[in-house]
Amino acid sequence: MVVFLRLALRRVAMLPVMILGVTALVFVVLQFSPVDPAYNALGDSATPQARAAFAAANGLNSPLPVRYVRFLGQLLHGNLGLTLPPSQSVSGRIATAFPLTLQLTLLALVIAIALALVLGITGAVYRDRWPDQLSRVLSIAGVAIPSFWLGILLIQEFAISHSLLPSGGYVNPAQSLGGWLRTMLLPAFSLAFPVAATLSRMIRTSLVAELDRDYVRTATGNGLSRATVIRGALRNALVTPLTVLGLQVGYLLSGAVVIETIFNLPGMGSLVLEGVTAGDISLVQGTVLTVALAFLVVNVLVDLLVLLVNPRLRTV
Repeated sequence: MVVFLRLALRRVAMLPVMILGVTALVFVVLQFSPVDPAYNALGDSATPQARAAFAAANGLNSPLPVRYVRFLGQLLHGNLGLTLPPSQSVSGRIATAFPLTLQLTLLALVIAIALALVLGITGAVYRDRWPDQLSRVLSIAGVAIPSFWLGILLIQEFAISHSLLPSGGYVNPAQSLGGWLRTMLLPAFSLAFPVAATLSRMIRTSLVAELDRDYVRTATGNGLSRATVIRGALRNALVTPLTVLGLQVGYLLSGAVVIETIFNLPGMGSLVLEGVTAGDISLVQGTVLTVALAFLVVNVLVDLLVLLVNPRLRTV
């Protein structure tokens, strides 16, 4: 436990350094945007003098390092700036939209893990038999089908053809848990299926390798039940899929940008789209930065989970 805590503290200590790198990258890249904040804020009718006054008042003429340090200072106070007129707090907009994206990502993650375990374990236990072949076909289909296309197919089948689920919109779970699940099921499954397909092949391959090891044959020869042997082998087989899972969460967060647009969900994806179409640098910067920081935190948590599951890594 002492070794685990030391490694966990080392991972957590690296988090501020990574956050600083992400904020620098996002800030610098967006400074090369051809969009003029003064033009967007004041409109077509603004005179050159008015735009120059706006740039001076907001520090846009300062050197890039000075603007970055000022941005970090505002970020430490939770201030991500204001949107284009009508001015609203970017932090406030994100605070409203991010919970929806988080709900969508977590539900998609749960569906992806459940599907991956079912397909992966089935493929390994029934190796080279028809359940394994069926699992393989589903996995290849999941990897090949883009999330947005799957989402459109699901809308066509379940919303338009059979009216079983809504094609879009959002219901707050505090108002109706059933309504929330009905509105989130199709977009979450659209996001989850490609991730489940990737993970299931890794689980199947890792579990097959573990089931061929000597300790499994010894356990079987000593009379342990098949379920107990598989459960023990699965724990060792999950190390690689868990590591990849951290990266797949980033896919889920980025994929939500498109899926939320298709299903008309007012989450972070809708905010990014609104910021890009309006040329609102502050809004794009705030949303991208929030998603990137969430990705970093999730990866650190996955690293800790991998250390917890596999004690052998604690000696590295």
